[in-house]
Formats: sequence, structure tokens, C-alpha cells
Amino acid sequence: MGEGAVSAQTARSAPGPTAVSGAAYRNLVVATIGFAITFWAWNLIAPIATPLGEKLSLSSFEQSLMVAVPVLVGSLGRVPVGALTDRFGAKIMFPLVTALTIVPVLLLTVVKDSYGGLLVVGFFLGMGGTTFAIGVPLVNSWFPPERRGAAVGVFGAGMGGVALSGYFTPRIYKHGENLPFVVLAIALAVMAVVEYFLLADRPDRVVPTTSLGTRLADAGRLRVTWELAALYAIGFGGIVAFGVYLPTYLKTWYDLSPTDAGTRAAGFALVTVIFRPIGGWLSDRVHPAVVTSWALGIVGIMAVCQAFEPHLVPGGTVFLLVMAAGLGTSSGSVFAMVARVTPPPKVGSVTGIVGAMGGLGGFVPPLVMGAVYSAKSSYAIGFMLLSDLALAGCVYSFGRMRDVGRERAA
Repeated sequence: MGEGAVSAQTARSAPGPTAVSGAAYRNLVVATIGFAITFWAWNLIAPIATPLGEKLSLSSFEQSLMVAVPVLVGSLGRVPVGALTDRFGAKIMFPLVTALTIVPVLLLTVVKDSYGGLLVVGFFLGMGGTTFAIGVPLVNSWFPPERRGAAVGVFGAGMGGVALSGYFTPRIYKHGENLPFVVLAIALAVMAVVEYFLLADRPDRVVPTTSLGTRLADAGRLRVTWELAALYAIGFGGIVAFGVYLPTYLKTWYDLSPTDAGTRAAGFALVTVIFRPIGGWLSDRVHPAVVTSWALGIVGIMAVCQAFEPHLVPGGTVFLLVMAAGLGTSSGSVFAMVARVTPPPKVGSVTGIVGAMGGLGGFVPPLVMGAVYSAKSSYAIGFMLLSDLALAGCVYSFGRMRDVGRERAA
């Protein structure tokens, strides 16, 4: 399909530039908050992984695996959830997934003293990470093309649930080992009710009639799906990886307390949250491939600097926070490209695949970092690998992705 056909189809299914309604903003706000709460659940184990690991006498790798399992499941789960959202709509899928996430959250109160139990429940806890594939097509449908980058970027700021988890979970945990799980379960229940009554699909939403497998196969045949997936695996994957492993890294390498490490990790996550909508906003004004290229270039440079293991203040703090800004910006700009080049009926399916690859990009690094540290007592190799990937994405985005629109129009 040429870009002209895509643009025409998009124009028919989206409001004009002056027709953004109150319903669009209501859906954006509710979806963003819901995304943040479920993302908190998705990242619930990571901030307390250190005290859990000490209690269960876990190795660095075992601890890394414990925090990585929800990331893996939440990533892969985005593929079917995105396709199901194309079919049934966010009105059904968002409150349903939010409500189902309550179950593994409460089960953590039962299995917190068992490593095997934590792995099993962590598998189902990954469900909370799939709401990203529900919110993107919802927000995308309510906003006109020239505002989608900023709107999807604002929704993506819901990944600030990682920051909420990093800051609040260890503090609540100090007042009771079961308390953070109970508090979050209540928040999820309230949010599911709010989503059910306030979210709405567009009345003219295009409902696909083909099977889920056919739609995923169609999305998978688009070359741009996998190009965007690779770039998102670097940008958002970096955010997820740091979100789940940064508290462990700060405690292990810089000898911080679990609370202090969680607070600093929350600051890192907060910077990514702030810069994600900035990446989307910039992509409405500059080609998103250019924004992505600059952002990943900055990440690559900062990763090299951190690989030399500087003191935490000021060097390490500056390098990590600038890296966070680059990762957040690239995450927003990549999904601005998704909104630009994907036909509306396929946004959920493409989002599911791209989002899955982004989450998978966050699954591997914690395992690599844990294994490398166990073998070498250093994290330098891990940061150099991140630098290599980021700089490769920088070059590819600038050299290839700027031509995607022109190729589709040809």
C-alpha cells in the first residue's frame, strides 16, 4: 500500500486538526494513568529484589532471572493483546487486563518466600506489561495525524509506573512485606472500574474481519514492522532493562542501600518519562527518524562513558540521567513513526509486535549484566554492548528510516 493510500485512509478515520474532542483527551488521560498503574505491577518485583534475594540466598543471576521473567511475558503478551485490541477494542481489553493483573499481584503475598513460586507468579505478573499494546491504538484513533506523535508520547509517559514502583514499593515494603501487594491490588481494582466507565472506542473504529493469525501475519510481512521493532528494542528495551536492574546495579557497584538505590532508579525512570512525550512532540515537527538517530547517538556516547565506571557523583549520575533522556526521546520518536506509516486497522497488531520486541530488548540485558558481573566483577562489558547497539541504531535510523515514507509513496 502506498503512502498516499495510507494517508487517505488515515484522514477518513481520524478527526481533523481542529476537531480533537474532549473524549479524545479523556481517553488519553485515563489510558495513561491505567498504563502507569499496570506498569507498576509489571515492575513490582524489581525494587524489592535485593531483600528478597538476601532472604532466599539467591545468586546475582538468579536474582536477575527473577526480575526478568515478568518482562519476558509482558513483552510477548503484547503481540496477541494488540491483535485482540484491533478486534474487540480498548473499551473491553483495558479494564479486562487491568482486573486480571490483580490475581498475580495478590499471589505474591503467598509465594514471596519461595523462589520457584516467585518465578511462576512473575510469569503471570507479566500480564501488566501488555496494556501498552491496548493504549497505543486507542490514542492513535482519537487524534489526527499531525498530533499523534505528541499524544502517543504522552500516553507512553505512563511507563512512569516504573518510577512509581521504584520509589514507593521499597518504602511500603518496609512497613509490611505484604503491604505493597495489597495497596497495588486495590489501585488496580479502582482503575479497572474507572477504565470500564470512562474509556471509549471511536464510533467509526475499523473492526478487522480476518482472523488473529492472519492479522499478525499481515503485520509481520511489513518490513517496517521489524525495522521499528529493532529500534524500539534498543530504546524502550534500555528503559525496561534499567528499570528492572538499575537498583541492583547501584546497590552492587556503588554500595547504596536498597531504598537509596530505588530512589535513584526512580529518578532515572522519571527522566525517561519526561522525555518520551518530548520525543513524540519533536517527531511532529522533525522527521521521527532524525529524532531517533540523535537520541540513540547520545545513548551510545553516555554508555561508553559509564563503562569506564566513574564515581556516582557527579559523573555516573550525569551519564545515567543523560542516557535516560536519550532512551526516553527515542521511545517516543519510534512510536511516532508507527503512527505515521501504519494503516489504522493494523496499528494494534504492529504495536503488539513492536512493543513485544521493545520489552524483549529489556529482558536480555539484566541477565547479561548479572552473568557478566558474576564472572568478571564488572559491568563495563554490559555498557559497551549497549553502546554498540545504540550507535548501530543511530546509523540505521538516519541512513534508512528517513526514506520509509518516500518508499511507500513510490
